[in-house]
Amino acid sequence: MSNLSGTTPSTPAEIVDEYLRLLMIPDPAAARAYIAPDLRIRFTGGRVMSDPAQCAAFNAKRYAWVKKKVERTEVVAGATDTEAIVYSLGFLYGAWPDGALFEGNRYVDRYIVRHRKIVSMEVWNDSAEWLLTNAGLACDREGA
Repeated sequence: MSNLSGTTPSTPAEIVDEYLRLLMIPDPAAARAYIAPDLRIRFTGGRVMSDPAQCAAFNAKRYAWVKKKVERTEVVAGATDTEAIVYSLGFLYGAWPDGALFEGNRYVDRYIVRHRKIVSMEVWNDSAEWLLTNAGLACDREGA
């Protein structure tokens, strides 16, 4: 499958970047081209999923809309053609269900790419903390 530039992603970092681009459209059907049949996803809060459509459905409940601004994609040293660990780091931006806009919400995703397919995706971000703060339930750092 080709990306917007017309090239086929070939490195683990390119595979992750294209998967994320498609997932954030959201186009989970197209994103499936980059996953293994036994994909394991662990989303924020420890939510277990196995398909990109579940990620899109979760995001549709948590946000009016959300996108990722990828700051960098890092492949961990020791990667091979068989297996690589890839991190995507950056910021979420979008709107909460009430329409309030947000930006600068940090995220880190960790992927395992095996034989050019994503077999594992782990997702962390600041959304829960931001929601707690908006609800008046968060402690500030000094008072924690």
